[in-house]
Amino acid sequence: MIVQDILDFVPLLTPNKPICGLDLGDKTIGVAISDLRRLVATPITVIRREKFTLDAAALLRLLTERGVVGIILGLPLNMDGSSGPRVQTTQAFARNLMKLTDLPITFWDERLSTVAAERALLEADATRKRRAAVIDQVAAGYILQGALDRMDTLRRQTAEDAP
Repeated sequence: MIVQDILDFVPLLTPNKPICGLDLGDKTIGVAISDLRRLVATPITVIRREKFTLDAAALLRLLTERGVVGIILGLPLNMDGSSGPRVQTTQAFARNLMKLTDLPITFWDERLSTVAAERALLEADATRKRRAAVIDQVAAGYILQGALDRMDTLRRQTAEDAP
């Protein structure tokens, strides 16, 4: 199931289970997974893209092993917020993945996630080779962390509004 709004995504998730963030690129898929409380995103791996069926099989195998209950896919909007060809490719990936899993899928604005990941790796003094190897999984971590922070804010607002 694809859910457009994170407000509708949260109720679909089994409590105390991790969720995953994906940074979908042309050559790789960066993967990050949350802790059980969904407060911290951890970059996990990069899946080298071959063709969709192989990519999806590798991804779903990893998500099953980790007990993941939801997927947040980075949405590569243009800087002005408009959609381009990469958004359509990402949405098509989500639709195809939805046919293979019952996990809920939603999108998160990934603008500047790769820039932030690159900056963090530069600050960590990572070599160019190391940055190239991990940039996509670090970007997935930024995507997932942004969504987790929003989910935490929503959780706190709901708790404050309760009688």
